[in-house]
Amino acid sequence: MTLRILNLRIEREIDVVASRQRARQIAALCGFNAQDQARIATAVSELARNVYSYAGSGRVEFAVEGVTAPQLLVIRIEDKGPGIAHLDVVLAGRYQSRTGMGMGIIGARRLMDQFDIQTATDGGAGTGTGTGTVVTLKKLLPYEAPLMTAASVGEMSAQFAVLSPDVSVSEVQQQNRELLATLAELKTRQDELMQLTRELEDTNRGVVALYAELDEKADHLRRADEMKTRFLSNMTHEFRTPLSSIRALTRLLLERVDGELSPEQEKQVRFILKGAESLTELVDDLLDLAKIEAGKIDVRAAPFEVNDMFSALRGMLRPLLVSTTVDLIFDEPEGPVTMMTDEAKLSQILRNFISNALKFTETGHVRVSATLLPKGDAVRFDVEDTGLGIAPEHQQLIFEEFSQVENRLQHRVKGTGLGLPLCSKLAALLGGSVTLKSTPGVGSTFSAVIPVLHDDMPEPQIFQPDMAEGGGTPVLVVEDDRSTQLLYRSYLRKTSYRVIAVRSVWEAEQAWTVEQPAAVILDLYLNGGDSWHWLAKIKDDERRKGVPVIIASEVADRQKAFSLGADAYLGKPVGRDELLAQLNALCHQVRPS
Repeated sequence: MTLRILNLRIEREIDVVASRQRARQIAALCGFNAQDQARIATAVSELARNVYSYAGSGRVEFAVEGVTAPQLLVIRIEDKGPGIAHLDVVLAGRYQSRTGMGMGIIGARRLMDQFDIQTATDGGAGTGTGTGTVVTLKKLLPYEAPLMTAASVGEMSAQFAVLSPDVSVSEVQQQNRELLATLAELKTRQDELMQLTRELEDTNRGVVALYAELDEKADHLRRADEMKTRFLSNMTHEFRTPLSSIRALTRLLLERVDGELSPEQEKQVRFILKGAESLTELVDDLLDLAKIEAGKIDVRAAPFEVNDMFSALRGMLRPLLVSTTVDLIFDEPEGPVTMMTDEAKLSQILRNFISNALKFTETGHVRVSATLLPKGDAVRFDVEDTGLGIAPEHQQLIFEEFSQVENRLQHRVKGTGLGLPLCSKLAALLGGSVTLKSTPGVGSTFSAVIPVLHDDMPEPQIFQPDMAEGGGTPVLVVEDDRSTQLLYRSYLRKTSYRVIAVRSVWEAEQAWTVEQPAAVILDLYLNGGDSWHWLAKIKDDERRKGVPVIIASEVADRQKAFSLGADAYLGKPVGRDELLAQLNALCHQVRPS
């Protein structure tokens, strides 16, 4: 669904300034922050100035696409001028205009999530018969932005400020304010960095001595726990293989790959699958604990926004709210908070806290918040509930492995007693800690304090293709569920395709550097990755946009997926014939790189 916001004619030079002002107003009303408002306004004004300078007149159209968050702000700038000659040279950044600049188009392209330009010239004949130029800009609205509807768009139109005769002066003043604010922010960050550097230098010698003492104690603890860790690691590996086989076989049976099932057989197979999934969850927790204790688990630190992680958590945890009346509330931090740590492990900690809170809260709410600590070197994540609460004598017990506190809800909620101990160890692995405040009958607050910057950055792992898959046309499968990956492997076995399976956007980028896929099968909501922005990224990349992307997801938002460049959309569970038909149709369209 497309909601049109505003059409603006460009006929005079003042209209260029007006387009910038309108772009900023619309971006603000759509929920963009101040930086994104400036980016959008700058991109629109650059392209509007091109229309006025080279075509004489044109128009700017603002619209919103999509029915679910995040929606798309779509801006279309078009003219009926002579078109753009040598467009490839312009997009490559090698063109210089008569004004000496020539950077407006590529500058606007860098400021937006997606950029498309269509132009037709008169072939250099100077006849003015070109059909003009159409530039389409797209930017995803923030996840926390309110959903735009026809009614809200109508209200938005009433909030546009009337353009005054001194609009040029006011717009220059606004740009000056934005520049001053940016310079002040840069100065503040520089001062904070210098202060942090001085503190690190002052404490470095003490830290070296402390590490030596900790190494000695850690060596003693490793020897004491060696047998237990080895047992857990070996046993969980032995359990994982048959469990994976059971889950894969039940998936194949439920997909009717080898024939139909009777209703009773399907019911029994689903019981088997549910039991195998529960055991797999227990085995995964045990293996994670064993790996942490053995020091064999890797921290994959990468930059991410806390707001983006909250949005992903909100989507992943939505199914847990179906059978409860408890409200799950996310309080976004004030201003953007960027962290450089392992987002997947931090997300695992918060998911465990939230799922526990939902289990033991009958009425009220579960509130999730993030607060940047005063020094700016760590973020405290709080999960506060209005549930049963935990008595003081039991608050330490729940962080011990296989320990659970008896309560009146225990009969209907199951658990292994490994979730909270694992959270504690994961937080420690990230350089942080976990705490608990609770009052029986009032509620509990679980907190995790995690450093903003992880101090043990691992070397990037080089993706190694699975040679056991044999030859064939490579298909990149971006799917975080192991059983679904196995299902795709089964579907494409004995076909002309070969599966390259990864579990995150980060791994997909690594795999792409090793081998160019002929097609991509992408799940929209991954554990610890934003598929929407990655889809927009690859479709805006000149080297990769020709690779067809098939969306395979339980989320029904076809229009937004196609608007961002998806070539096909399949709802889960995906059928074998349907998937092969799409691959056969799309892979024949791929242009050689």
